[in-house]
Amino acid sequence: MGTTGRDRQFRLVKRIGLIDALAMSPNPLRWQLHWQILLSLTLAVLCALLLLPNSGDGFPVIFLEFCGQVGQLFMSALKMVIVPLVAASIIAGVMQLGADKGAGRMGGKTLLYYTLSGTCAVIIGLIVVNLIGPGRIDPEAAAAMLGQGGATAAEQGILDKVEGRDSRDLVGILLRLFPDNIFAAATSNGSLLGIITFSLLFGLCIGQLPPALRTAQENFWESTQQVMLQLTSWIIRFAPIGVFGLVTPVLYNAPIGQLFGAILAFFFTVVLALALHTFVVLALALKGLGRVPAMAHYKAMAPVLLTAFSTSSSSATLPLTMDTVEKRAGVSAKTCAFTLPLGATVNMDGTALYECVVVLFIAQLYAATGQPPLEISQQLAVVFLALTTSIGVAGIPAASLVAIAIILPAVGLPIEALGVVWVADRILDMCRTAVNVFSDTVGAVVIARSEGEVLYKGNKEAA
Repeated sequence: MGTTGRDRQFRLVKRIGLIDALAMSPNPLRWQLHWQILLSLTLAVLCALLLLPNSGDGFPVIFLEFCGQVGQLFMSALKMVIVPLVAASIIAGVMQLGADKGAGRMGGKTLLYYTLSGTCAVIIGLIVVNLIGPGRIDPEAAAAMLGQGGATAAEQGILDKVEGRDSRDLVGILLRLFPDNIFAAATSNGSLLGIITFSLLFGLCIGQLPPALRTAQENFWESTQQVMLQLTSWIIRFAPIGVFGLVTPVLYNAPIGQLFGAILAFFFTVVLALALHTFVVLALALKGLGRVPAMAHYKAMAPVLLTAFSTSSSSATLPLTMDTVEKRAGVSAKTCAFTLPLGATVNMDGTALYECVVVLFIAQLYAATGQPPLEISQQLAVVFLALTTSIGVAGIPAASLVAIAIILPAVGLPIEALGVVWVADRILDMCRTAVNVFSDTVGAVVIARSEGEVLYKGNKEAA
């Protein structure tokens, strides 16, 4: 009897010890971030499609206004840290490269990857839209669709935004590399090109300083980067709440019932092309160039993909992208700081693909009404212009429509035809932003592997 009592006491002590251990462990039952974001997306769908349509007349307005304020607060918090985080990260990374004489090597590899990846994306879009032909419809239906341009207030707003754009605006991309006021350029139009250029040059010059001065600069910028990363990590904790606030109004107000016929075919054409680029081209790049398991990278980047999809902004997702690629993929902070901020501005695979599909879709609609179709040379010009205009497009929602307005007149199409795709653009904007950001992460992995870094090995968080 005594032995049994001691055994029970021993088991009770073990049980209490286990409970204490669980209580002392950091959030043992807490869901990972991507599951939290996925849950918030599910709740947003339920609210937007089931709860709100069946509620009282006044409740949806109040609830959606509240969601909009929450989503805007989250976006503002992310945008608040973008400029200082990008500047500190690039300078902290490049100053080491400048001292190690490695900036040119890594920069060349990064730009080569971005160019090849973007070219593959645009070619895939060209092939898929020609094979499916979403704009090859009945002439009367095509004429009716083209007659809708500028009919609604939302479409008119887009037309006002792109009015007066033409191919000469391509020079503006080069001008934004060297703005007269980098802070005004970054805050006024959301373009990070000026900040990136300045930070690259600043970091390279730090690398050329005498050792004593260089050490002082390195300590300052590295500590600044750590502060910004800590602040970013705190903001990211509220991502599920922010995602719910952003997505619910979009789903509730989306004119899903209007996605019929050619618009529905156009929608699935874009989605198919984006999927081919994401799950074929980028998977091959991960396996062949990065020599990492593609599925492991898809899983590790789940929080980044969901956040990019929800915010429709490469720039707003950048803080989470840098944190996730470093912690989950094992890419060094130096490589992340060099490749990811640059990729968030100049590497727009999904945007370039979308621009190509939109222009060719509109051309097919006009061809259905009896106008001459685009020749091969004109389609190749669309490929080049889509790749070029996607570079430097601000990482904000619907920015690609401005770039499309530059391409359309170059191939003899009216800007007013943009109204045709506005119905589906908001949802497709979310999809192509996710592809843009995922391509950035693949580029970071590929460059890191080329620099001899060890990826994913022993990384418990990624596994």
